[in-house]
Amino acid sequence: MKSSLPCSKKKSSNHQTDYHTHCHLKNAWQRLCCLLVLSLPGINFAAHSHFSNQLIIPIYKQTEEPILPLPAVSRRNPAKIALGQKLFFDVRLSANQKLSCASCHDLDSNGADYRIRSRGYNNTLLAVNTPSIFNAALNPWQFWDGRAHSLEDQINQVVEDPREMANSWPVIIRRLQGNPAYLREFRKLYASGISAGNIRNALILFESTLLTPDSRFDRWLKGNKQALNAQEKKGYQLFKSYGCAACHQGVNIGGNLFQKVGIFTNYFLHRGNIQLADYGRFNVTGRKRDKFVFRVPSLRNVAVTAPYFHDGSVKTLYQAVTLNARYQLGRTIPDNDIQSIITFLKTLTGKYRGRQLTQALAP
Repeated sequence: MKSSLPCSKKKSSNHQTDYHTHCHLKNAWQRLCCLLVLSLPGINFAAHSHFSNQLIIPIYKQTEEPILPLPAVSRRNPAKIALGQKLFFDVRLSANQKLSCASCHDLDSNGADYRIRSRGYNNTLLAVNTPSIFNAALNPWQFWDGRAHSLEDQINQVVEDPREMANSWPVIIRRLQGNPAYLREFRKLYASGISAGNIRNALILFESTLLTPDSRFDRWLKGNKQALNAQEKKGYQLFKSYGCAACHQGVNIGGNLFQKVGIFTNYFLHRGNIQLADYGRFNVTGRKRDKFVFRVPSLRNVAVTAPYFHDGSVKTLYQAVTLNARYQLGRTIPDNDIQSIITFLKTLTGKYRGRQLTQALAP
């Protein structure tokens, strides 16, 4: 992996020794920073078997960058995908038949919603900010605390969680069996008809198509060097040189490891009012070292998925970059560099079914 910032070619033979010394020191320092971050408590990588090496590795070798372009959207099993889409919007999945998956994950905007925290069953305020459903299929864990190891597990937990859909599979199955159209579709597509497993399978197939390709940055990764302007390219180089790419890397630009919030400075001490959800991964594992550890969020479409952080407390990208520099990198980044990094982050916005993603707005 080329995680370091490449040095420019030398222009004067008089400074050849100094130039090479500078480059070696610079690259060595950046590699050391990555190793230090990866050795911190809470850090963890995982491979995702759904996207095989034959998809990822050739792109990676081609780009030689810490970030990979999104794979093509799978169009296998179109009938099951269409069924999954219908289920995604069906309120019968919730106990009071008022909520669907789309209630918190707006596919017409950013795949999430506009709220700091979404509302669940009987208008219950949920514990954390809702992540976007777009590109979630690429993550080896779901939820901020990573308590679900698959989309299937995530669907189960959302359906049964008393704060979210507060339902049960027997009730859902009975409701769907009372619909002749669902009966016909399931019998046609699944030998066992309507079952919890088949409902989950259809939803998973649909959610696996919720990728947002064709961002300008992906076009640049694939060889279109005109896709980014000079400031956006500078922002990407700064993103790497400051160490952001140590955690935000791979095909989803994050989502594939856990990290403590507040490595160099105590974020929660400064924010105050610690809630149960703030303990993050600790609530799953019970291990002291996992306190305040969360799944690193994907930065894809980050310019249109405010508010930020697990608690939804950050309103702007400028605040997000500034606070991450302070708490995660132990640095104060100059304003001009922050602005350049933000211009780069805005190039990560992709498209869903040919339409550019946008910020979700309050009705």
